[in-house]
Amino acid sequence: MFFPSTAFAMGQPQAGGGAADGGAMLMQFLPLILMFAIFWFLLIRPQQKRAKAHKQMLADLKRGDHVMTSSGVLGRIIEISDEDCIIESGEAKIRFSRSAIGGLVTPAKGGKDKDAKDKSKDTDKK
Repeated sequence: MFFPSTAFAMGQPQAGGGAADGGAMLMQFLPLILMFAIFWFLLIRPQQKRAKAHKQMLADLKRGDHVMTSSGVLGRIIEISDEDCIIESGEAKIRFSRSAIGGLVTPAKGGKDKDAKDKSKDTDKK
């Protein structure tokens, strides 16, 4: 009924394995540490850099900048305050939250904006 050989199949625990257990524990956590390092350098750090650059861009906005909002509206800033700004897009003037601006864009070369027209009129008079 009882098989005494199976009771000893696991063997005796090793005595004095304190230093070896610490190394084994480190080896078990090493893949987790490496995975965290990979996520840090490939995902977290670049996202923090983008967020910092976007925050700096929002702080540096000024009147006359050509911008694109996060919803895709292109326009030129005609008035700006700490909380919001008014963007001129075509014939419309739209008020947006300052944080809704997605980025700066270069103005289209085909069309001239009002500032360029005003400058050209000044040079024509001279």
